[in-house]
Amino acid sequence: MGATKKDSTDRAEERRQLAAQLHETITAKVDALTDSEQWVAYLTAAAAFHSYSFKNVLLIMAQLPYATQVAGFRKWQEQGRQVRKGEKSIRIFGYSTRTVTETDPDTGEETKRKVPTYPVLSVFDISQTDPIEGHPQPEPIARRLEGEDTAAILDRVRDIMTGQGWTVTRETIPGQTNGYTTLDGSRRIVVDATLSPAQAAKTMIHEAAHALMHAADNINPAELHRGRAEVEAESVAYVLAGLLGLDTSEYSIGYIATWADGDTAAVTETAHTVLATVHTLATALAPQSESNADETAAA
Repeated sequence: MGATKKDSTDRAEERRQLAAQLHETITAKVDALTDSEQWVAYLTAAAAFHSYSFKNVLLIMAQLPYATQVAGFRKWQEQGRQVRKGEKSIRIFGYSTRTVTETDPDTGEETKRKVPTYPVLSVFDISQTDPIEGHPQPEPIARRLEGEDTAAILDRVRDIMTGQGWTVTRETIPGQTNGYTTLDGSRRIVVDATLSPAQAAKTMIHEAAHALMHAADNINPAELHRGRAEVEAESVAYVLAGLLGLDTSEYSIGYIATWADGDTAAVTETAHTVLATVHTLATALAPQSESNADETAAA
């Protein structure tokens, strides 16, 4: 019995060390990507799109949870894409100013000043558009994975999350969104039904990480930083999938670099939270004897 417990403790410690090593490789791979021509091309394409306030991001996600990139009708046309007929717009607040004239009641002197206004604007997600024939489209910086889920990662992680009260479903999601997790208390995780087994497995980990890190009762969704949240969730997916024998570099590194804006320091800053979540999921996935040893080591 003692030898078995020692072996389990050793395996748990080896897993912790490997997880830390895997997380360290993210920085090097992000550095390599941001030095490439592919990254320059991505930045050129991304510069054409407006950056929305966090208030507007919340409005967008409330109306279309799987939205990834939004713009106005004409902006999409400028980028070589056409909004499909019949698509429902996403309503957000714009910003403008208007000039008002004020008269001093004592002197009659008039002064003019600008006051801010917040008109309601209509935007559309990329999933609501189609490429316009003859217009080249930018190459995606994160490529969806192909192949099998030989370690049954999706089923195993799904079982963990349903055991914690989450509803996990496979549904067809328009556009390029792979999955989403609700942060409004409904406790739903959705993974796109059309993904390859390998991509679906990685996405399941990503969404489970969101559920564990960003949907706790003591977290206000309005205070979340979307970029950091996505870096954390995808880093968990990359590390845990790596521990289970699935290399997600082709997708994860581009995704992390995008949300971190190429800032490797932002990746490093997430290490503690990421590794803690990796260990939580890895322990739940491990055989019972090893799980007990991991809990003992942590204590």
